[in-house]
Amino acid sequence: MRRARPVHFAGTAAVTVVVPCYNYGRFLPAVVHSVLAQERVAARVIIVDDASPDGSADVARSLAAADPRITLVCHERNQGHIATYNDGLGRVETEFVALVSADDLLAPGALGRATDLMTAHPGVGMVYGMPLEFDDASGAPDAPAFDRKGSWTVWSGREWLQWACWRGRCFILSPEVVMRTEAMRQVGPYNAELPHSGDLEYWIRTAARWDVGRINGPAQAYYRVHGNNMHLTSFDTMQVDLKHRLDAFDVLASGELAADLPGAARLHRMARRGVSRESLLLAERNLDAGGAVAASEALLAVAGSADPSAAATLRGRALRYRLARSRRHAAPARLQSLIEGYRRQVDRVRWTAWRKAGIS
Repeated sequence: MRRARPVHFAGTAAVTVVVPCYNYGRFLPAVVHSVLAQERVAARVIIVDDASPDGSADVARSLAAADPRITLVCHERNQGHIATYNDGLGRVETEFVALVSADDLLAPGALGRATDLMTAHPGVGMVYGMPLEFDDASGAPDAPAFDRKGSWTVWSGREWLQWACWRGRCFILSPEVVMRTEAMRQVGPYNAELPHSGDLEYWIRTAARWDVGRINGPAQAYYRVHGNNMHLTSFDTMQVDLKHRLDAFDVLASGELAADLPGAARLHRMARRGVSRESLLLAERNLDAGGAVAASEALLAVAGSADPSAAATLRGRALRYRLARSRRHAAPARLQSLIEGYRRQVDRVRWTAWRKAGIS
């Protein structure tokens, strides 16, 4: 890992932002403005409407008619979000590219900061940063009145992957990523068989071949939180997310990465153990909070599918003890409440580390 001070380059980097849209026409003007208002880059937009029945295509047509930097692609029939991503990305001709959902926004200066980093470090294939969440009630966060320069972090792809595999998770939400188009072409299209974890699998494939950079300090994107977000989870549904993570990490066991990533099999085992540990931890926390036994049993099953030795580990044995208590309808012990308080403190530390360093 290398830390560096940001460098601003003269000239304007050419960046295309692909905006997939399905029934989000009401959000299109804002996201397009957040792209075209970017400074120090020559930005273009490709809107791909996936046969939205809500009139999104009409909104997109009006935007495209008013600005030649906007290209519109309309699907005659709905093809799903993965095919929509790939259709838009396949049309990119600029040196750099980003994929931003129609309901999200780019932060001011995000594209210039990302392209500066990739210009300074030709081995970096993708750059991400800190996304800020917002909702319709609060609106997007105000842009800072000054340019926070922050810092850069550059990892070798393997080093970044080791962190992701050890934790068994993805450190990226998605709208904050900017890629080198050459890297995107080499990595290939999104995997249509992974509609719920395609982003994570894509970042894994990218890091297997390219270095990874991060903008530390200023926000790079604004991520809209609402009822349709696939990222929203609870203890009852977290098992589904964890299963999708396992599916994404399975690319490490495929022949596709064997030549580019020596030791991929070891990273795959590490990732499965990481997912298993998190499954056990979430199952414990659910019970410590007085949650349903069924949810923790489902998480234990996920842990076992990821790592057959999960139940025999110290955390697995602690979970089985909690399950036995809960099945007798015993309330969480005082110690369990104290442990959960400690875990919340750890959560805050990790959240702070993620905001500052991009990994946690």
